[in-house]
Amino acid sequence: MIPQQLTLKNFLSYRDATLDFRGLHTACICGPNGAGKTSLLEAIAWAIWGNCRTASEDDIIHIGETETRVDFIFATHGQTYRIIRNRRRGHSGTLEFQIATTPNLVRGEIKPGSFRTLTEKGLRATQQKITDHLKLDYETFINSAYLRQGRADEFMLKKASDRKEVLAGLLKLDRYDILAGQAKEKSNEFKNQVKFVEENLLNIKQQLLAKDAIASEQINLQQTIAQLQEQQQIDTAKIQQLQTQQHQRQTGEKLLSQQQQQHKTTTQECQRLQQELAAVKQQQQELTALLQQENEITSGLALFQSLQTQEEALSAKFKIHQEAQNQRQQLQEQQRQLINQLSSKIQQIQAQLEALEQQQKEVQEVLNQQPEVEAGLAQLQTARIRLNELDRLQVEFVPLQQRRQQLQAQLDRDRALLSARLAEFNSRIQSQQAKRQKKQPQLQQEIAAIAHQILQLENKRVYQQRVSEKGQERHHFLQRLQANQRDYEAQLAELEQKIQLLGIPPQPTELLEQKTSEIAHISTNLPINSVSSYTLPNCPLCDRPLDEHHWNLVVIKHRDQQQEIWNQLWVVKEQLTVSNRELEILKNEYRQLEEALAPYETLRERRGNLQAQIDALDTEQNQIQIMQQEAAQIERSLHNGDYATEILTELQHLDRNLQKINYSEQNHALARNQEKNLRWAEIKMARIKDAASKQQKINSRRPELQNQIISLQQQLEQQQTNSEIQQQIYGLDRYIAEIGYNLDQHTKVRAEVRQNQFWLARAEKLRQAQQQYPQIQQRVCELGNLIQVRSQDLATLNNQILALRQQLEQTPDTSANMAEIEQQIQRRRQQLDQHIASLGKLQQQQEQIEKLKIQHEIQEQQLQTTRRQHRVYQALSEAFGKNGIQTLMIENVLPQLEAETNQILSRLSGNQLHVQFITQRATTNKKSSKLIETLDILIADARGTRPYETYSGGEAFRINFAIRLSLARLLAHRAGTALQMLIIDEGFGTQDSEGCDRLIAAINAIAPDFQCILAVTHIPHLKEAFQARIEVTKTSQGSRINLSI
Repeated sequence: MIPQQLTLKNFLSYRDATLDFRGLHTACICGPNGAGKTSLLEAIAWAIWGNCRTASEDDIIHIGETETRVDFIFATHGQTYRIIRNRRRGHSGTLEFQIATTPNLVRGEIKPGSFRTLTEKGLRATQQKITDHLKLDYETFINSAYLRQGRADEFMLKKASDRKEVLAGLLKLDRYDILAGQAKEKSNEFKNQVKFVEENLLNIKQQLLAKDAIASEQINLQQTIAQLQEQQQIDTAKIQQLQTQQHQRQTGEKLLSQQQQQHKTTTQECQRLQQELAAVKQQQQELTALLQQENEITSGLALFQSLQTQEEALSAKFKIHQEAQNQRQQLQEQQRQLINQLSSKIQQIQAQLEALEQQQKEVQEVLNQQPEVEAGLAQLQTARIRLNELDRLQVEFVPLQQRRQQLQAQLDRDRALLSARLAEFNSRIQSQQAKRQKKQPQLQQEIAAIAHQILQLENKRVYQQRVSEKGQERHHFLQRLQANQRDYEAQLAELEQKIQLLGIPPQPTELLEQKTSEIAHISTNLPINSVSSYTLPNCPLCDRPLDEHHWNLVVIKHRDQQQEIWNQLWVVKEQLTVSNRELEILKNEYRQLEEALAPYETLRERRGNLQAQIDALDTEQNQIQIMQQEAAQIERSLHNGDYATEILTELQHLDRNLQKINYSEQNHALARNQEKNLRWAEIKMARIKDAASKQQKINSRRPELQNQIISLQQQLEQQQTNSEIQQQIYGLDRYIAEIGYNLDQHTKVRAEVRQNQFWLARAEKLRQAQQQYPQIQQRVCELGNLIQVRSQDLATLNNQILALRQQLEQTPDTSANMAEIEQQIQRRRQQLDQHIASLGKLQQQQEQIEKLKIQHEIQEQQLQTTRRQHRVYQALSEAFGKNGIQTLMIENVLPQLEAETNQILSRLSGNQLHVQFITQRATTNKKSSKLIETLDILIADARGTRPYETYSGGEAFRINFAIRLSLARLLAHRAGTALQMLIIDEGFGTQDSEGCDRLIAAINAIAPDFQCILAVTHIPHLKEAFQARIEVTKTSQGSRINLSI
């Protein structure tokens, strides 16, 4: 990824800023701490991946703003892309992804149509498309191209046992942990399946053992069912015969029951007819008595009808009389409301006349004050002329007076500041002199003691250096001895092989240690038959046939060479032993010196601190002298008053001008009070004018009100005596008298009507009796005839019942026998059902057994498959685990990482530092030969191998930088992309001047490997080392960018 242009709006400390990267190869982003240097790099990461260091995305929005926007243009894989990311506070953001339609863009100019959108529908989909095009995710970016603040030494500060985890995290090997976990879950799943299938197979085998028992039980049940079915058929025939006989008896019983029920019904009907006949005869007698009262009832009904006619006539008069009374009351109510309205208006107008009279009195009192008020107005005019004059003088006087007060206050402040400064100088002079007199002797004494200790330690350092050089010389000598030992052993092996080719069996080691003469003696004294007993081999040098004499010569020659090499080998071994002993002594002595020299750096730092304190005391003495001179000058100025001369001159000029104006605040206040006290005349004159106006209005209003009262009184009198409503009331009174309605007479008639009202009911009963009497007579005859017919029917039914009883006595009852046989059939039916159900179960069990056979074969195959899958996933779990593929990949990566690190480190340290990665080491337990997994980093310099913590800050950073840069290259290579951009956001502050120069030289050395390198620093003098500089400054309007090439 090669950056081309970055545009920020309201992002962190930036409001509006644009940075064009085109044309930059190696550039420095410089500026003070907190100016916003790192924010530029955070903006790139946020634009591409949406990741930032802030806890909330709303925190990236500039304070006081509601929206942020980052527009980033970059090139990668031969294409130019553009990403625009927006976010509004409290809302989700938007993301746009575009690709350039033209291969090259003009600097600082983006024309419409220069880019074509690649944005997907959703934010996640667009983000995934960006990652796919870059072939780089955020984690790989910050671990490769972006060396962030505080992250360079992360790998080195980890424990040796944790570094593999860090490296695995950088290499994204954690996905293999996920695969290992998934494989382990699958392995456990298949393991449980194996256990489950095995249990099922055991259960199936147990069930298959019951097959023979089920077949035998099935045969027995079939025989029992056949016997029971035969007995059921015999009993069924018996019960059918008995059912026929029982049916005949039931038919007779049914006819007898019907005849008896009919006899009972006929008897009840005869009784009912007798009762009805008696009731009808009683009703006939009552009707006869009522018909005999016909004349009396007719006379009473005529009287009632006459009274009812009188009551209806009186009711009609009452209705007319009541309507007239209601109309009269309504007219009286209307008349009363009109009279009340007229009376109310008269009262209101009279109240207005009384109010006018009261206003007339008040207005006259005000008009009587007019002479006095006119005199007060003249005095008020004179006072206002005087007040205007004083106001004019005040306008000139106040600015001059305010300026004089400001100058006097400034003069007082200057004097107070000089006095305070004088007091501060005197206090600081006394304090610093006392501190210097107390502290300087102690510092000088302590620095002398530390200098003596440092001198002794430096002598030890020189001796340590000699010990180290001697140790290195011994170490090199030991390596040469070991090489010689390997050569001699190889020569011995070669000679032994040649001797074996001569047909001599291998000799014990003791024989090889003997002298040449002894070897020759053994060779010459060999039995002849031992040599001649077999064919001599060819010469191992020229491959020619050997006789016995030449064979002996060749053997003796090889034995001599073997003994000579063996003697030299023993000399080498003795030298190795001595050298190892000397080397161990030197190592112990070096460690003792190292322990003794442990305080050296601390003492040097302490001496530097003490010397700095002494230098500070000298500097403070110079400051004391300067403060004494300034204090004397301030004291002279205060005594002579020769400070703030310009203010004093201006004060004198202002005093002269104020005297010329001759303005007095007291006179001005008196004039204001006099004018304020005379304002009453102006107010009262306004009241007099208002009173005169009111008097005119009163004089014109009074006659109008008086005329209104007279008119209303006339209307009231007319309404009471001769109005239209009054005439209607008189007419209704006459109409009521003409109606002639008498309430007492009406009440008496109503009472008589109620008393004679019973004749209506008696007349109605008489009418009904006249209609019912012929029907009653006919019903009496009919009932007598029916009673005679029903008596004959009862005699016939008695004869039939007697005959049916005789027939039933001749037919026996078979219900008991039938019940007993049916119980036997029912019991046998239950037994059959139970046996048939058992037989069905046995048949189902046989079918289940056949299915279990098939299931047993299937599960046997499934068990084999599941076991195989369990073994496969178990192997995958181990392969994907920490000690599997991950360890193999780390071991494959480490040589490349080590070579790359040492190549970079050699540039940074001038070939003084070397790094080695160790992945296995022996345990602390000497009895165990097992190696444990680790990731130790051995760092060597000219003085030997030392722990990482003993290196200075500059050396540690060079090591960190080399490892970090090599890791970056490695990660980018594994991500499938080239590392074209490098961002260094730390490290310069820990380097001395030489280290900074080497670091810059290293950056320049690796610059050809990158398209763009950005280094971030706050150290001012380092920016001069870079030709291209991006200077960042922070202002009240936000951070600013200045690009200089």
